[in-house]
Amino acid sequence: MGNILLKTESLSKSFSSGGVLQHVLKNIDLQLYEGDFTVIMGASGAGKSTLLYALSGMDTPSLGTILFDGQVISDYSSDALAVFRRKSCGFVFQQIYLIDGMSVMDNVLAAGLLVNRDKKALIARAKELFRAVDIPEEAWRKFPAQLSGGEAQRVGIVRALINSPRILFADEPTGALNSKTGLDVLDTLTRFNSQGQSVVMVTHDMRSARRGNRILYLKDGAVLGECDLGKYVHGDRSRHEKLSAFLEEMGW
Repeated sequence: MGNILLKTESLSKSFSSGGVLQHVLKNIDLQLYEGDFTVIMGASGAGKSTLLYALSGMDTPSLGTILFDGQVISDYSSDALAVFRRKSCGFVFQQIYLIDGMSVMDNVLAAGLLVNRDKKALIARAKELFRAVDIPEEAWRKFPAQLSGGEAQRVGIVRALINSPRILFADEPTGALNSKTGLDVLDTLTRFNSQGQSVVMVTHDMRSARRGNRILYLKDGAVLGECDLGKYVHGDRSRHEKLSAFLEEMGW
């Protein structure tokens, strides 16, 4: 178990809908560890994405505290949170949000230049990452519309990693992909995690969830239980059985 990277204390989030207060997250006390591949699961409406957005500084809690590497980020101003996200977090979403009018390389560099003005160093870093995710050199100058779904999502991962974030957040990263391309994306995330990259992923997919070493199950805005699967080993059938038993216990 690594050092504590993210910690929440009595984390709560509420929304007003039609004059009625909806409690989406309820007094969550949580510790996330450096180097882990943490998976957040739960039924639709359980608060999975809301929790991910709060942990990453994309949203602010209604009550409670979020600490990143010992710093209370839940007290940050919106400007300070923006700097925190750019420097410390990477994001991979189901919708990839590449900029249509920019090449693959320029999409990645645009994210990098927000933090590092050394364009030469950024290009070298981007090339290294493109090769690591099997995006060939002839694709670097293509536009997003010229890519397959799997290629575009792998470019999204490169963009998320260009600033060497301490933690990578992924919200249903294979949700819009077919089985084969989704597997490629999972292999990419797993490979970076095996090299020490901390990952937090929201998913409802069993195949995706098996890549995590720690599974958190949310129900009605609270952590109902967690499961330790250990580091991912390809072909380990016992992972599937252990996760299936855990999810059945949770009422999945």
